[in-house]
Amino acid sequence: MAWSIMQQALPIFARAFGLTLRLSLIGIVGSMIVGVIVSLVQYFKVPVLSQIMTAYVELARNTPLLIQLFFLYYAFPVFGLKMSAEVCGIVGLIFLGGAYMAEGFTGGFNGVSLSQINSGKALGMSPFQLARYVVFPQGFALSMPALTANVVFLIKETSIFSVIAIPELTNTALDLIGMYYRSNEYLFMLVVAYAIILIPIILFLAWLERRVRYGAFGN
Repeated sequence: MAWSIMQQALPIFARAFGLTLRLSLIGIVGSMIVGVIVSLVQYFKVPVLSQIMTAYVELARNTPLLIQLFFLYYAFPVFGLKMSAEVCGIVGLIFLGGAYMAEGFTGGFNGVSLSQINSGKALGMSPFQLARYVVFPQGFALSMPALTANVVFLIKETSIFSVIAIPELTNTALDLIGMYYRSNEYLFMLVVAYAIILIPIILFLAWLERRVRYGAFGN
């Protein structure tokens, strides 16, 4: 491998690195917000809305992100709704990620002891108070392993953004390979870039999981 070639490509990869981080962060935060809302609606069985949320989760989880992006980017303009490639990528990531996050939160919420739910009801707590003080704190701790896996999954899914020409890491590497035919160098840089993103995040989330579980359960 020629290190000089990688050095020349470093500024381009740095821009792609920053874009990948930004899109991932927005998509993950949006996914978690959607996931919490969907999961709580399903948990408390809100009439009509819970059925709609269940349909959304099934639709999002059972269609590939690739198809979702194509639909957002190419089909929506037919109906007069045109979005930039980056906005399509973020919306697609939130749409898919929200469903997976909802499933993760639901698993955690369902793990909360029924006796604690009944105790909260006996104290006269409203559904909102039950969600805030009983269900969410413990359910969040129980759902941490699933949420951690989903975060890593969503970051890696940004590589699919290349199909709608978003210049993230994978798209950048493929473009450079197509122009200069130096696969080894650019693929090596791609792997290193994802490792730089993912390894610290995985370590941080593992630490956060231990802290959250200790805070919720004291062990």
